[in-house]
Amino acid sequence: MTVEYFTTLEPQKPSRWLITSDHASNHVPEWVNGGDLGLPAADMERHIAYDIGAAGVTHGLATALGATAILSNFSRLVIDPNRGERDPTLLMRLSDGTIIPANHHADAAEKERRLDRLHRPYHAALADLAARRDDTVICSVHSFTPQMRGRPPRPWEIGVLYADDDRLARPLIAACEAMGWCVGDNAPYVGYFPDDAIDRHATAHNRPNVLIELRNDLIADAAGQALWAGRLAPILDKVLADTGL
Repeated sequence: MTVEYFTTLEPQKPSRWLITSDHASNHVPEWVNGGDLGLPAADMERHIAYDIGAAGVTHGLATALGATAILSNFSRLVIDPNRGERDPTLLMRLSDGTIIPANHHADAAEKERRLDRLHRPYHAALADLAARRDDTVICSVHSFTPQMRGRPPRPWEIGVLYADDDRLARPLIAACEAMGWCVGDNAPYVGYFPDDAIDRHATAHNRPNVLIELRNDLIADAAGQALWAGRLAPILDKVLADTGL
């Protein structure tokens, strides 16, 4: 099912897994500055606008795990669904050295409009999916750029992010390291922003969860996306089974 603000894959699947992709799209709705944030097309294809490859990996994981998935249908530069409503980075005016012209003068009313039409409906749908059963497990799929401007290269192939709840993250890190992958332990980011998507829909409900970051050059095409989805699905299932959660 696709609506303006999200896509749901296989909503009737019986799996405990719920796969989420908060930054799946670089789409700018027509009602936001005529569908144009004032950036060159090349910038809208960069990591600042969306998580490159994350949507394809999410589709692959949902299929392999027999799971439901939800994907956002709007660019995080419009409004970031992986941020709480009071987070100062919810509506970015500058990202990785790039000014976002259409956001530069966006006022409180414009932010509220984007929250009402995009951010809140996405989170309402995610909450409904997570609440379908008592034992939901959430896996959030993201990607990261190999190098931010003016920063050192990032060596990790995959990052496993978590906050206080590391019940799945710790064994997943160990399993990925056993595969010989270069794994980031809460890297390239620390896996917690107050009231972010995992905090809101997993941690607050004591649902087991993990956030996966894949380096986007590894999943930039369909072959890479299928490869990593196929690698991760059996590991995720085994880790969940082994933890007894």
